[in-house]
Amino acid sequence: MLSYQASVVMENRHGLIVGTDVRSPSHHDEREAALEMLTILEPIGRRKRPTLGADKGYDTDDFVEAVRGLGFTPHISPNVHGRRFRSAIDARTIRHEGFAISQRKRKLVEECFGWAKVVGVLRKLHHRGRDLVGWIFTFTSAAYNLVRLRRIIGAQPCT
Repeated sequence: MLSYQASVVMENRHGLIVGTDVRSPSHHDEREAALEMLTILEPIGRRKRPTLGADKGYDTDDFVEAVRGLGFTPHISPNVHGRRFRSAIDARTIRHEGFAISQRKRKLVEECFGWAKVVGVLRKLHHRGRDLVGWIFTFTSAAYNLVRLRRIIGAQPCT
């Protein structure tokens, strides 16, 4: 059975996709894809350090250390189920108001995947090959950004 794992990096303020990646699914590939996409991002001209919001599947010591090494503050949901698990995110990071904002905003990424499946052509692809699937995913993400930009700017649809 052919299947692919698609990942995106999204800008939290406006919900725009800034990076995409498609690869074969694996347990660790999702974190590796995230690190690769972070390394190719352009530096932001802001004084604040950029943040990375993610779910608790990314809460591992090596991933958090790598994200910090790239100059990002990890706003990753802590994985603290039971006594056996210890989160790699410390209390310094969790106590800030920006952490709570990032946790609310990170759910925007699900909207782009929902749009891509319902409106875009990603529910059931009829193409083979990682390069072609990656191109279609990037194209669909760009179309989502255009729709999102129209909502952000508040432009009226053409009649």
